[in-house]
Amino acid sequence: MDRIVCIAGPTASGKTALAVELARELDGEVVSCDSMQVYKYMDIGTAKPTAEEMQGIPHYMLSVAEPEEAFSVSRYCQMAAPIVEDILARGKTAIVAGGTGLYMDSLIRGNAFAPFPSTGVREQLEAQADQEGMAAMLDWLRSVDPDCAARLHLSDRKRIIRALEVYLETGETITEHNRKTQEIPPRFSPLWLGIDYARRADLYRRIDRRVDLMLEQGLMEEIQGLLRRGIPRTCTAMQAIGYKEFLAVLDGDCSLEDAADQVRQSSRRYAKRQLTWFRRNPAMHWLMREGDGPLSEILGPARRFLRVFDSPDVLA
Repeated sequence: MDRIVCIAGPTASGKTALAVELARELDGEVVSCDSMQVYKYMDIGTAKPTAEEMQGIPHYMLSVAEPEEAFSVSRYCQMAAPIVEDILARGKTAIVAGGTGLYMDSLIRGNAFAPFPSTGVREQLEAQADQEGMAAMLDWLRSVDPDCAARLHLSDRKRIIRALEVYLETGETITEHNRKTQEIPPRFSPLWLGIDYARRADLYRRIDRRVDLMLEQGLMEEIQGLLRRGIPRTCTAMQAIGYKEFLAVLDGDCSLEDAADQVRQSSRRYAKRQLTWFRRNPAMHWLMREGDGPLSEILGPARRFLRVFDSPDVLA
């Protein structure tokens, strides 16, 4: 087993605090695994850890992309994997912490698609989708990869086009690619720790409080700053939960409280999807939290799981 700890869980569950504490005890460094925290200038709405919260522990994969950039799982893995390997090469523990399950699984397996060179195929597919509609594109995908098509909805434009792009560029469907990659040993062998709450209502209260705190910290001002930078409203980063809802407030089409309620509801639904994803991992060791209990309630169980690293001098 590599000296890697993957800390997964839903939004607002306390992943950062646990990651920092374990990094302190294990001489570790933290690699963020969050698809929105990669963007610069988006600190409050993504709950990016502050310098105070990091407690001097090095953190990586934060603020590594411009908000208007398209960021992908492939790019994340290309950037994060060498960081993890460097941490291990220096004899330290890599703490991979975050809530983006696809990014975390792909990093550990080491089998994400690399970006294709600019061949024009994607642009042609985008233009064809604009002209013929997504129903026609999904029908096309269904004819070459029915299993993938069955998992996608018409609204999944990005994934439909990506699947067709992979097929046209490689001659292999995404379904076949996934089947083959499942047979490949993973790149890393970590200890998996998942955080959950015994009562869902307790997690939801934490999410609600986080939304209130974001507004108190200046989320509206952060969004206005992004707009002043010329960041397109339609880019992926600005469509993130906690940003797109408040654009309507700035336009005068929605009250602040109504927008905040939308963020709370969207964040709760997202938390449920995150838990569904992580529960599919049979290697996950779950750490259950109760109410507003202190971090110590999961720190003790986490230390017991960490004994697999055979470091009694560190964990005593």
